[in-house]
Amino acid sequence: MRSKLFVPGTRPELFHKALSGPADAISIDLEDSVPEGVKAEARARVAEFLSSDEVRSSAKLIIVRVNALASPHFEADVLAVVLPGLALLNLPKPESAADLHAAVAVIERAETVNRVEHPVGILANIESPKALRYAADIAAADRRVVGLQLGYADLFEPLGIERGDAGNVHAAMFAMRMAAGEAGVFAYDGAFANVQDPDGYRAEAEMARRLGYLGKSCIHPSQIALANEVFRPSEADIAFALRVIAQAQKADGRKQGVFLVDGRMIDAPFIRRAEAIVAIARNLGIVAGE
Repeated sequence: MRSKLFVPGTRPELFHKALSGPADAISIDLEDSVPEGVKAEARARVAEFLSSDEVRSSAKLIIVRVNALASPHFEADVLAVVLPGLALLNLPKPESAADLHAAVAVIERAETVNRVEHPVGILANIESPKALRYAADIAAADRRVVGLQLGYADLFEPLGIERGDAGNVHAAMFAMRMAAGEAGVFAYDGAFANVQDPDGYRAEAEMARRLGYLGKSCIHPSQIALANEVFRPSEADIAFALRVIAQAQKADGRKQGVFLVDGRMIDAPFIRRAEAIVAIARNLGIVAGE
């Protein structure tokens, strides 16, 4: 999931267009982009879309951001959108493992009511100082949690933290990446608001990639190609990873735990990284599967 395109829940005419677009995933929003007075209408439109034949026949990863657990809309959102067409539920503003447990209880009920056979995963947003401090606990709270996502606006703006300072962004990215790594889930980068600054988007995406992030959110179609390019393994990285895996297989036969590839010492962590790169390349169709 190099890219996921944000689509407001109030714009059903964009749902189908996004479904056929180049983003690896689409993320329909029922939270901040939907005014209070039309929450129910947006929820019904999203549920209708998720139940459509087009969604059922699509391979696109579909995510819905519901309203926060503490809002009066959370349960109604979950009961409406936890359907067979939904892959991930994007949970905003959790601050503890207890919040995840409460959310999962509602999701499980919705799966039973809506006869969903495959469990819906959770992408949990990290959007407050407390959430960042407990990010590893949030990520490890339930096996449904597959990833953590940074929410810069809610995390930075109330504290007066300058988003344009790359050092501030790096600090938040690094902290969440370590929490995700501790829990064994992926880290995903948040939105970049200035759609007229592609260089800024690219710079932030490249920073996230260097920190091991899976991809970056897109709030405009113009950002999709940038995310797809930045988070695509380079030909050089793929070639090196394939050489590492090939040498690892030979070394295993010789019962060697450490060996050299292109003059670099390789052991278990490097092999795992190589395997991850090749897996991404195979998913993208760059490398043929075994």
